[in-house]
Order: sequence, then C-alpha cells, then structure tokens
Amino acid sequence: MFESLAKYLVEKGSLTGDELRLVEEVTIPKKIRKHQYLLQEGDVSHFQSFVAKGCLRLYRVGEDGRDHIMRFAIENWWINDYSSYQSGQPSRYNIDALENSELLMIEKGKFNYLVETIPNFKNLIEQLTANNYEAHQNRIFSNISDTAEEKYDNFLRTYSTIYDRVPLHMIASFLGLSRETLSRVRQQHARKRRNDP
Repeated sequence: MFESLAKYLVEKGSLTGDELRLVEEVTIPKKIRKHQYLLQEGDVSHFQSFVAKGCLRLYRVGEDGRDHIMRFAIENWWINDYSSYQSGQPSRYNIDALENSELLMIEKGKFNYLVETIPNFKNLIEQLTANNYEAHQNRIFSNISDTAEEKYDNFLRTYSTIYDRVPLHMIASFLGLSRETLSRVRQQHARKRRNDP
C-alpha cells in the first residue's frame, strides 16, 4: 500500500529513497469499509491521512439533521479535520468512507518531524496548504456568488473524477443545493450538451 504514497511523494515532492524510508517508518496503513468512520464528531483528529484507494467525505450534521458535506477525498488526496488537528480540540465533523478505502496515516508529531527533517516534504506540504487555502476561498466565493448552474459546471470541471463515484444527493449537499434543484440543473445541462454542435 505504501507504494502509492511513495509514487506520489516522488512525483509531487521529489523525495529520495532515503527520505521515503523515513516516511514509511512512521506511516500506518489502515483499511476501512464503506460507511465506516475515520473520524467522528467529538473525537480529536490526530492524523494526516493519505488516500491510497477509495473515496471519503468530510461532513457535519446540521441542526436540521441533514449532512452538509465540506469536502471529498479520493486517491492521492489527503484528508483530516484540519481545525481539530491543529488545535487538539474535539472535531465538529465526521469523516467516513463512501467506498472501501485504504489509507496511509501519519500521526501529528511524526508528521511534523517529517516536515522539519525533509526539506522537499516541507515544500510539498506548504504547496498543498496553499492550494487547499485557494480552493477553500474559491468554494466560499462560489457559494455566495454563483448560480446553481455555475456551481454544477464548476463541480464537473474541478471534480470530474469524483462525479461518478458519489451519490447525487451528496453532490447536492456539497454544492449547497436541494436535490430537486440539482436534478433540474442536470437536466438542463444534458439538454444543452445534446443541442451543442
């Protein structure tokens, strides 16, 4: 299972063989079944988790009892509740598997050790943090300014590899749309594609 993380770290961070061995020494492989929790509300997020295989979601249950999905994670993506991870406070979110999944987990202290010890790993994590911040800002802007159609088009462009792996009601939740609105937008989108030369 570590091979997927090793390949990712070489491609994205140019880590050497010796550096990869350091990472492997502190990595914990974990398999979780579909619907199984990686993190539950009230627990503290102690790990950075790399998705070697599968699909997960980070979500929060609203006062109305509905799930509000903050993000998805598929192969070669990292997932955790960053606020809980940084603060050591109980999480307000859940992370569960939408498919049988394989993860490579690194405990916070050991992760920080890798950042301090391996310059290329540090550079990679800084770049990922910047990318995540930009994606977060773009998502907030989209939620407050885009039409339902624009949100759907952006999702198809940005998350095309996730679309067929996630139920439509979860896509609606992620986009902040009702199922009915998403259904209408999808029908309009399909008609438009059929009519475009």
